[in-house]
Amino acid sequence: MSDSPASPSSPPSATTAAPAADSKIFRKWRREFSLLTGYGVDPDERVFAINRRNCERWKKDLLSYSPSVQFMLKHLKLAGADVTPAHIPCLPCDLTRSGGFSPEAGAVVLCQGNFLNKKHMEHTVVHELVHMYDHAVFKVDWTDLRHHACSEIRANSLSGDCSWGRELQRGIFSISKQHQACVRRRAVMSVMANPHCPDKVTAERAVNEVWESCFNDTRPFDEIY
Repeated sequence: MSDSPASPSSPPSATTAAPAADSKIFRKWRREFSLLTGYGVDPDERVFAINRRNCERWKKDLLSYSPSVQFMLKHLKLAGADVTPAHIPCLPCDLTRSGGFSPEAGAVVLCQGNFLNKKHMEHTVVHELVHMYDHAVFKVDWTDLRHHACSEIRANSLSGDCSWGRELQRGIFSISKQHQACVRRRAVMSVMANPHCPDKVTAERAVNEVWESCFNDTRPFDEIY
């Protein structure tokens, strides 16, 4: 007696697909639980994942709701630079910095895990977007220390980086001309980090030479907030 011909295979029913979906949900839940508790996950991987998640969440909030960030994005677009979230990646950095602008990539890097809070990130985003704006509008030559100094003066002055609260967080308290002193100090530090700057004296000279015009240039803002 011959075997009966095999019947065509039928598509999987909903009841057979359900376990696969349940398994996917379970794996996702287990992953979330591991990141939350540290159980069953490499400590470095856990820190990386949590820092990335927090950075991306704060970034999304700032791009959607921060008036100063949205203002800068609007004026960058008017200047021909249409900045998207992909242009502002969250990446691991050394602990000495919170962000940076890459002229070559046309991107702002946010240093995940290096922010005290979301307000700190907001100041950093605006600071780096001011650099991006200067690069797009004024054609900054970053190897020219005077150009670099001017953009650093503007970015520190306009971003909130030198607000009284931020200076207090750094352990610096001053009543007389606190804002100007902070802007000057941080601009010198940034210019010193330029590979084309040989020493602090050269950085201070570059900042001093452009101080008056660059500190008073608040574009695209109407004034210092």
